[in-house]
Amino acid sequence: MRPQAMCFDFNGTLSDDETIMCEIFIELFAEHGKPLSAQEYFDELAGYSDPEIVRMWLGRNHPDVDEVIQERITRYRAAVADGSTVSESVRQAVRHAADHVPVAVVSGAARSEIEPVLAAAGLSDVLGIIVAAEDVENGKPEPDGYLRALALLDGGFAPADVLVFEDTEAGVASAKTAGMRCIAVLGTLAPERLARADDIVERLDLELMRRLLG
Repeated sequence: MRPQAMCFDFNGTLSDDETIMCEIFIELFAEHGKPLSAQEYFDELAGYSDPEIVRMWLGRNHPDVDEVIQERITRYRAAVADGSTVSESVRQAVRHAADHVPVAVVSGAARSEIEPVLAAAGLSDVLGIIVAAEDVENGKPEPDGYLRALALLDGGFAPADVLVFEDTEAGVASAKTAGMRCIAVLGTLAPERLARADDIVERLDLELMRRLLG
């Protein structure tokens, strides 16, 4: 069934940055006394909202939670603000999608991280609807972000009309719990961890969009 709208996860889906995110969290958590390995990041934390990752690893009552969240945003922006993590193939795919259906970004990252990257990648004009970490009470794997996007798309769509692109277990769970269809993009997690998705693809590119939308 041809989708009537599309939602894109940001980290690891639009922006090829999960390795960068991992490195930043490893540095920050070591500085705050609770070392994290790359294996632990991808096994336990990837896909959750950034505030939730910090609370899960440091503890919800850790005195430095807010400080770590803000410092992660600062370091991330310094690393990727030039838009280089959004490949040309992804840019083409998103533009093709936006020419055919309403589109949105649904992310566990802060708006202050997402917007500069999209602007530098030349996608701000087509990805004006953004649901960021601060826009919902419960981040992924809860469905709040995708349900919020459904309301903002404002096209009278049913959840099943919307196709989501995700790269993590938590993201796929969020989309499916919202009642939406989901395509998982490989690169962050092994295929078996994305099995709940309706389909799994190697990459997000123009060929895929043409197949889905014509």
